Amino acid sequence: MSDPVDLVIDARPRDLGGGFKVRRVLPFHKRRMVGPFIFFDHFGPVDYPPGKGFDVRSHPHIGLATVTYLFEGAIAHRDTVGSDITIRPGAVNWMVAGRGIVHSERTPDEERAAGMRMHGIQTWVALPKTHEDCPPSFTHHPKDTLPEFYLGGARAQLLAGEAWGHRSPVEFPWGIWYLGLTTADGADFEIPGDAADERAIYVAGGSVQIAGTSHGDGAMIILKPGQTVQVTAAPNSHLMLAGGQTMDGPRLIDWNLVASRQDLIDEAREGWTASIAGNWQNTRFSLPDGEEEYIPLPGSD
Repeated sequence: MSDPVDLVIDARPRDLGGGFKVRRVLPFHKRRMVGPFIFFDHFGPVDYPPGKGFDVRSHPHIGLATVTYLFEGAIAHRDTVGSDITIRPGAVNWMVAGRGIVHSERTPDEERAAGMRMHGIQTWVALPKTHEDCPPSFTHHPKDTLPEFYLGGARAQLLAGEAWGHRSPVEFPWGIWYLGLTTADGADFEIPGDAADERAIYVAGGSVQIAGTSHGDGAMIILKPGQTVQVTAAPNSHLMLAGGQTMDGPRLIDWNLVASRQDLIDEAREGWTASIAGNWQNTRFSLPDGEEEYIPLPGSD
Protein backbone atom coordinates (compact mmCIF):
# COMPACT_ATOMS: atom_id res chain seq x y z
CA MET A 1 0.00 0.00 0.00
CA SER A 2 1.22 3.52 -0.78
CA ASP A 3 2.16 6.00 1.92
CA PRO A 4 -1.13 7.24 3.45
CA VAL A 5 0.38 10.60 4.47
CA ASP A 6 -0.22 13.49 2.09
CA LEU A 7 1.57 16.25 4.00
CA VAL A 8 3.14 16.95 7.39
CA ILE A 9 2.84 20.48 8.77
CA ASP A 10 5.09 21.49 11.65
CA ALA A 11 3.62 24.13 13.96
CA ARG A 12 5.29 27.54 13.66
CA PRO A 13 5.74 29.94 16.60
CA ARG A 14 3.66 33.12 16.61
CA ASP A 15 3.54 35.97 19.15
CA LEU A 16 0.03 37.37 19.45
CA GLY A 17 1.19 40.23 21.64
CA GLY A 18 1.27 40.76 25.37
CA GLY A 19 3.54 37.75 25.76
CA PHE A 20 0.84 35.37 24.49
CA LYS A 21 2.63 32.91 22.21
CA VAL A 22 1.13 30.10 20.17
CA ARG A 23 2.19 27.39 17.75
CA ARG A 24 0.26 27.92 14.51
CA VAL A 25 -0.54 24.98 12.25
CA LEU A 26 -3.30 26.20 9.92
CA PRO A 27 -3.48 28.02 7.61
CA PHE A 28 -0.32 26.82 5.83
CA HIS A 29 0.88 27.84 2.38
CA LYS A 30 0.66 24.27 1.10
CA ARG A 31 -2.63 23.51 2.83
CA ARG A 32 -5.16 26.16 3.73
CA MET A 33 -7.89 23.94 5.17
CA VAL A 34 -8.81 20.43 6.33
CA GLY A 35 -12.50 20.16 5.54
CA PRO A 36 -13.92 23.31 7.17
CA PHE A 37 -11.00 23.60 9.64
CA ILE A 38 -9.31 26.80 8.50
CA PHE A 39 -7.29 27.82 11.55
CA PHE A 40 -5.51 25.78 14.21
CA ASP A 41 -3.48 27.24 17.11
CA HIS A 42 -1.80 25.29 19.93
CA PHE A 43 -1.09 27.54 22.92
CA GLY A 44 1.10 26.67 25.89
CA PRO A 45 1.90 25.09 28.13
CA VAL A 46 2.85 28.34 29.80
CA ASP A 47 3.02 29.06 33.53
CA TYR A 48 1.66 32.38 34.79
CA PRO A 49 2.86 33.41 38.27
CA PRO A 50 0.40 34.82 40.81
CA GLY A 51 -0.87 38.20 39.69
CA LYS A 52 -0.17 37.56 36.01
CA GLY A 53 -2.30 36.22 33.18
CA PHE A 54 -3.26 36.74 29.58
CA ASP A 55 -5.73 39.23 28.17
CA VAL A 56 -7.09 39.03 24.63
CA ARG A 57 -9.03 42.28 24.30
CA SER A 58 -12.36 42.51 22.50
CA HIS A 59 -12.16 41.81 18.76
CA PRO A 60 -14.60 40.86 15.98
CA HIS A 61 -15.15 37.69 13.94
CA ILE A 62 -17.31 36.90 10.91
CA GLY A 63 -17.93 33.80 8.80
CA LEU A 64 -16.63 31.15 11.18
CA ALA A 65 -17.13 29.22 14.40
CA THR A 66 -14.37 29.30 17.01
CA VAL A 67 -13.73 26.12 18.99
CA THR A 68 -11.84 26.45 22.29
CA TYR A 69 -10.59 23.36 24.15
CA LEU A 70 -8.28 23.29 27.17
CA PHE A 71 -5.88 20.69 28.52
CA GLU A 72 -4.97 22.87 31.53
CA GLY A 73 -6.03 26.23 32.93
CA ALA A 74 -9.13 28.37 32.46
CA ILE A 75 -10.40 31.15 30.18
CA ALA A 76 -13.05 33.75 30.98
CA HIS A 77 -15.08 34.35 27.80
CA ARG A 78 -17.36 37.34 27.18
CA ASP A 79 -19.18 38.16 23.96
CA THR A 80 -21.83 40.39 22.42
CA VAL A 81 -24.60 37.79 22.55
CA GLY A 82 -24.46 38.07 26.35
CA SER A 83 -22.20 35.14 27.23
CA ASP A 84 -20.00 35.43 30.31
CA ILE A 85 -18.57 32.03 31.18
CA THR A 86 -15.34 30.35 32.24
CA ILE A 87 -14.17 27.32 30.30
CA ARG A 88 -12.08 24.63 31.99
CA PRO A 89 -10.33 21.47 30.72
CA GLY A 90 -12.45 18.98 28.80
CA ALA A 91 -15.26 21.41 27.96
CA VAL A 92 -15.89 23.08 24.60
CA ASN A 93 -16.72 26.70 23.86
CA TRP A 94 -18.43 26.87 20.46
CA MET A 95 -18.93 30.42 19.18
CA VAL A 96 -20.63 30.96 15.82
CA ALA A 97 -19.69 34.37 14.45
CA GLY A 98 -22.03 34.36 11.46
CA ARG A 99 -22.61 37.94 10.32
CA GLY A 100 -20.56 39.27 13.23
CA ILE A 101 -19.69 38.84 16.91
CA VAL A 102 -17.21 40.45 19.31
CA HIS A 103 -15.57 38.63 22.21
CA SER A 104 -12.75 38.80 24.73
CA GLU A 105 -10.72 36.07 26.43
CA ARG A 106 -8.93 36.60 29.73
CA THR A 107 -7.46 34.77 32.69
CA PRO A 108 -10.23 34.51 35.33
CA ASP A 109 -9.71 36.56 38.49
CA GLU A 110 -9.30 33.53 40.75
CA GLU A 111 -6.64 31.92 38.56
CA ARG A 112 -4.89 35.25 38.02
CA ALA A 113 -4.54 35.70 41.77
CA ALA A 114 -3.29 32.16 42.39
CA GLY A 115 -1.18 31.62 39.25
CA MET A 116 -2.02 29.16 36.51
CA ARG A 117 -0.66 26.84 33.84
CA MET A 118 -2.32 27.47 30.47
CA HIS A 119 -2.47 24.86 27.68
CA GLY A 120 -5.00 24.28 24.95
CA ILE A 121 -6.15 24.40 21.35
CA GLN A 122 -8.21 26.94 19.47
CA THR A 123 -9.52 26.14 16.02
CA TRP A 124 -11.75 27.95 13.59
CA VAL A 125 -14.15 26.19 11.25
CA ALA A 126 -15.40 28.09 8.22
CA LEU A 127 -19.16 28.39 7.91
CA PRO A 128 -20.66 27.14 4.64
CA LYS A 129 -21.79 29.87 2.25
CA THR A 130 -25.42 29.25 3.20
CA HIS A 131 -24.64 30.19 6.82
CA GLU A 132 -22.07 32.99 6.49
CA ASP A 133 -24.73 35.58 7.30
CA CYS A 134 -26.45 33.65 10.11
CA PRO A 135 -27.10 35.28 13.50
CA PRO A 136 -24.18 34.95 15.94
CA SER A 137 -24.49 32.49 18.82
CA PHE A 138 -22.48 30.91 21.62
CA THR A 139 -22.82 27.56 23.39
CA HIS A 140 -20.75 26.18 26.26
CA HIS A 141 -20.62 22.39 26.36
CA PRO A 142 -19.45 21.02 29.73
CA LYS A 143 -17.08 18.05 29.77
CA ASP A 144 -19.73 15.61 31.00
CA THR A 145 -21.97 16.32 27.99
CA LEU A 146 -19.37 15.22 25.42
CA PRO A 147 -19.23 11.50 24.48
CA GLU A 148 -16.20 9.55 25.71
CA PHE A 149 -15.17 6.12 24.45
CA TYR A 150 -12.08 4.00 23.79
CA LEU A 151 -10.46 3.85 20.37
CA GLY A 152 -7.87 1.08 20.17
CA GLY A 153 -6.64 1.76 23.71
CA ALA A 154 -6.86 5.55 23.45
CA ARG A 155 -9.42 7.42 25.50
CA ALA A 156 -11.40 9.52 23.02
CA GLN A 157 -13.63 12.52 23.60
CA LEU A 158 -15.87 13.55 20.70
CA LEU A 159 -15.83 17.33 20.68
CA ALA A 160 -17.94 17.97 17.58
CA GLY A 161 -19.87 16.11 14.92
CA GLU A 162 -20.43 12.38 14.54
CA ALA A 163 -17.76 9.64 14.36
CA TRP A 164 -17.09 6.02 15.35
CA GLY A 165 -20.75 5.49 16.21
CA HIS A 166 -20.96 8.43 18.60
CA ARG A 167 -22.54 11.86 18.27
CA SER A 168 -21.50 15.08 19.96
CA PRO A 169 -24.06 17.69 21.05
CA VAL A 170 -21.86 20.17 19.16
CA GLU A 171 -23.51 20.34 15.75
CA PHE A 172 -22.39 22.11 12.58
CA PRO A 173 -24.14 22.67 9.23
CA TRP A 174 -21.36 20.90 7.32
CA GLY A 175 -19.82 17.44 7.59
CA ILE A 176 -17.31 17.49 10.45
CA TRP A 177 -15.81 15.55 13.34
CA TYR A 178 -13.29 16.62 15.95
CA LEU A 179 -11.84 14.44 18.72
CA GLY A 180 -9.34 14.65 21.55
CA LEU A 181 -7.41 11.43 22.32
CA THR A 182 -5.17 10.54 25.26
CA THR A 183 -3.06 7.41 25.63
CA ALA A 184 -1.89 6.23 29.02
CA ASP A 185 -0.21 3.03 27.85
CA GLY A 186 -0.07 3.67 24.13
CA ALA A 187 -2.70 2.78 21.55
CA ASP A 188 -3.26 1.30 18.10
CA PHE A 189 -6.27 2.49 16.16
CA GLU A 190 -7.58 2.87 12.64
CA ILE A 191 -8.96 5.87 10.79
CA PRO A 192 -11.23 4.57 8.01
CA GLY A 193 -10.73 5.93 4.52
CA ASP A 194 -14.40 6.84 4.28
CA ALA A 195 -14.56 8.59 7.67
CA ALA A 196 -14.37 12.00 5.94
CA ASP A 197 -13.26 13.60 2.68
CA GLU A 198 -10.33 15.21 4.47
CA ARG A 199 -8.64 14.02 7.69
CA ALA A 200 -5.76 15.12 9.90
CA ILE A 201 -4.02 14.15 13.14
CA TYR A 202 -2.35 16.76 15.32
CA VAL A 203 0.21 15.64 17.91
CA ALA A 204 -0.32 17.93 20.90
CA GLY A 205 2.03 15.81 23.01
CA GLY A 206 3.94 12.54 22.67
CA SER A 207 4.22 10.91 19.25
CA VAL A 208 2.53 8.69 16.69
CA GLN A 209 3.81 6.27 14.09
CA ILE A 210 2.18 5.95 10.67
CA ALA A 211 3.50 3.66 7.93
CA GLY A 212 6.79 3.26 9.80
CA THR A 213 7.43 6.99 10.26
CA SER A 214 7.31 8.69 13.65
CA HIS A 215 5.76 12.14 14.11
CA GLY A 216 6.27 14.13 17.30
CA ASP A 217 4.90 17.05 19.27
CA GLY A 218 3.67 19.89 17.07
CA ALA A 219 3.16 17.89 13.87
CA MET A 220 -0.09 17.85 11.92
CA ILE A 221 -0.31 14.82 9.64
CA ILE A 222 -2.65 15.33 6.68
CA LEU A 223 -3.91 11.98 5.39
CA LYS A 224 -4.51 11.09 1.76
CA PRO A 225 -8.18 10.80 0.79
CA GLY A 226 -9.81 7.40 0.78
CA GLN A 227 -7.04 5.40 2.46
CA THR A 228 -7.63 3.59 5.75
CA VAL A 229 -4.76 4.48 8.08
CA GLN A 230 -3.27 2.52 10.98
CA VAL A 231 -1.97 4.72 13.78
CA THR A 232 0.27 3.69 16.68
CA ALA A 233 0.42 6.25 19.48
CA ALA A 234 3.14 6.27 22.14
CA PRO A 235 2.25 6.16 25.84
CA ASN A 236 1.17 9.47 27.37
CA SER A 237 0.38 11.04 24.01
CA HIS A 238 -2.28 13.66 23.40
CA LEU A 239 -3.76 13.81 19.91
CA MET A 240 -6.40 15.87 18.14
CA LEU A 241 -8.23 14.23 15.21
CA ALA A 242 -10.03 16.45 12.70
CA GLY A 243 -12.08 15.48 9.68
CA GLY A 244 -14.63 17.00 7.41
CA GLN A 245 -16.36 17.34 4.10
CA THR A 246 -14.44 19.29 1.45
CA MET A 247 -15.51 22.92 1.76
CA ASP A 248 -17.83 24.61 -0.74
CA GLY A 249 -15.06 26.75 -2.20
CA PRO A 250 -11.99 28.64 -0.96
CA ARG A 251 -12.04 31.09 1.92
CA LEU A 252 -10.34 34.41 2.54
CA ILE A 253 -8.77 35.15 5.93
CA ASP A 254 -8.05 38.73 6.97
CA TRP A 255 -7.11 39.21 10.63
CA ASN A 256 -10.00 37.57 12.55
CA LEU A 257 -12.37 37.65 9.60
CA VAL A 258 -13.25 34.73 7.32
CA ALA A 259 -15.43 34.91 4.22
CA SER A 260 -16.02 33.45 0.79
CA ARG A 261 -16.04 36.95 -0.77
CA GLN A 262 -13.79 39.97 -0.42
CA ASP A 263 -16.72 42.38 -0.08
CA LEU A 264 -17.78 40.64 3.15
CA ILE A 265 -14.27 41.13 4.55
CA ASP A 266 -14.22 44.78 3.47
CA GLU A 267 -17.62 45.47 5.04
CA ALA A 268 -16.53 43.94 8.36
CA ARG A 269 -13.27 45.90 8.41
CA GLU A 270 -15.13 49.13 7.70
CA GLY A 271 -17.75 48.21 10.29
CA TRP A 272 -15.16 47.66 13.02
CA THR A 273 -13.41 50.95 12.27
CA ALA A 274 -16.73 52.81 12.20
CA SER A 275 -17.85 51.19 15.45
CA ILE A 276 -14.70 52.39 17.21
CA ALA A 277 -15.08 55.89 15.76
CA GLY A 278 -18.75 55.96 16.72
CA ASN A 279 -18.02 54.90 20.30
CA TRP A 280 -20.15 51.77 19.79
CA GLN A 281 -23.37 53.78 19.51
CA ASN A 282 -25.79 52.56 16.80
CA THR A 283 -22.93 50.82 15.02
CA ARG A 284 -22.51 47.38 13.47
CA PHE A 285 -20.30 46.07 16.29
CA SER A 286 -20.45 46.62 20.04
CA LEU A 287 -18.38 45.58 23.05
CA PRO A 288 -19.29 42.75 25.44
CA ASP A 289 -20.84 43.85 28.73
CA GLY A 290 -18.12 44.74 31.22
CA GLU A 291 -15.48 45.31 28.53
CA GLU A 292 -13.92 48.64 27.59
CA GLU A 293 -10.71 47.55 25.86
CA TYR A 294 -10.57 46.47 22.23
CA ILE A 295 -8.07 45.56 19.53
CA PRO A 296 -7.93 48.12 16.70
CA LEU A 297 -7.90 47.01 13.09
CA PRO A 298 -4.32 46.09 12.15
CA GLY A 299 -2.65 48.93 10.30
CA SER A 300 -5.13 51.52 11.56
CA ASP A 301 -2.91 52.95 14.31
